[in-house]
Amino acid sequence: MQSTFLAALAAVVGAKNVLSADSDTASYLVDWRKQYRGAAVGVVRPANTAEASAVVRLCAEAGVAIVPQGGNTGLSGGSVPTGTRREIVLSLSRMNRIRELDALNDAITVEAGCVLADVQRAAAAADRLFALSLAAEGSCQIGGNLSTNAGGVNVLRYGNAREQVLGLEAVLPDGRIWNGLRGLRKDNTGYDLKQLFIGAEGTLGIVTAAVLKLHPLPTATATAWIGVRDPDGAVRLLGHLLRYCGDRISAFELLSRRCVNAVLAHRPAIRDPLPGPGEWYVLVDLADGGDGDALGRRLERGLADALERGLATNAVVAKSDAESRALWSIRESVPEAQFANVKHDISVAISRVPDFIARADAALGKAYPGAAIYCFGHVGDGNLHYNVGDAALLAQRAEVNRVVYDEVAALDGSISAEHGLGQLKREEITRHKDPLELELMRAVKRALDPQGLMNPGKVL
Repeated sequence: MQSTFLAALAAVVGAKNVLSADSDTASYLVDWRKQYRGAAVGVVRPANTAEASAVVRLCAEAGVAIVPQGGNTGLSGGSVPTGTRREIVLSLSRMNRIRELDALNDAITVEAGCVLADVQRAAAAADRLFALSLAAEGSCQIGGNLSTNAGGVNVLRYGNAREQVLGLEAVLPDGRIWNGLRGLRKDNTGYDLKQLFIGAEGTLGIVTAAVLKLHPLPTATATAWIGVRDPDGAVRLLGHLLRYCGDRISAFELLSRRCVNAVLAHRPAIRDPLPGPGEWYVLVDLADGGDGDALGRRLERGLADALERGLATNAVVAKSDAESRALWSIRESVPEAQFANVKHDISVAISRVPDFIARADAALGKAYPGAAIYCFGHVGDGNLHYNVGDAALLAQRAEVNRVVYDEVAALDGSISAEHGLGQLKREEITRHKDPLELELMRAVKRALDPQGLMNPGKVL
């Protein structure tokens, strides 16, 4: 029976695009951090939306579940099978065409398998900016970015992935295609259906294409690496620089000295911008359509005033694109420099970031004395990557999570800011969501996916 099913899939996408040998499927069945592994009937790689639709229809008829997969760079186990039932992995990687770029409408229509960096380059070639930017942009794919409502470094100015979408195309769990690829900024004709699929982690349908917002390509940028006394100083510095620079601030990243030291040990060629006893740093990026010298002077005036007021302890302003890239290489290297530990992707109100760090540090210090804490992230939007310990502590991940998430809950925060729930937080979320919210989510799931075939074992 399985061979008949695989043959039917091969008739749709071609035999070479139905993988079933262990050697061919292995990389699709384990997540990036190798925390989750599962089995699958096979891996299917459609080339277009029509093929994806036909594959889903075959799966619906056979009762085979579907795990949509993009670049497989997620951190919550959402893009790999659970192995608890018959599943296929539906890889969108061959669906990687840029269908249209409408510069006058500041919009680009892309397929789900487009790598994020390729979309950025296509936009730049038309003197436009696609603002979504994150460390995995060289391998993550747009379908995954939208399905997890990815954040990244530019949320402060441009918003999450959700805010970058004008229209969407999706294959429903019965194989029908919903074509919502409209490049409209105003469309008040009922429910905004695209928002159901953004952030749903493939549990309601498969995102196959999207119309994405573009912005004018900045003509001026400025970058600074700033020492601050503590997280409270970082938050106060943000408010101060916003008064000087307004929405020119696109990124405002916080890093602890421990994170910087980890990067310096992992990549010895990287230079420490502010060597010394400082414990906390901010990396700030500005951009606008004006003159680079003028933007740099605006930033320098804001920093000079911050230093005078004691909001900053020291600062280095990049004098060239190369220096800016060097500063950003520190931030972008933090995830790989402390790869094996208990990771958290939390958010609280910006004003409560210092409280969360102080409370969580104290609680973990009591529960796990001596455990190293690597705190960094997008403090400009309240999202922290708060990672604890080393590989040895992974065996106690559930207990560590409970300590951290209790502090998040005490401050009315979220246990998942941009990485999604996947398998990792599927059970934990029941402690934090209102029962009515979960009931409504399950009702939506039942309405769209009554057989429960779409990415089972994730989110709910």
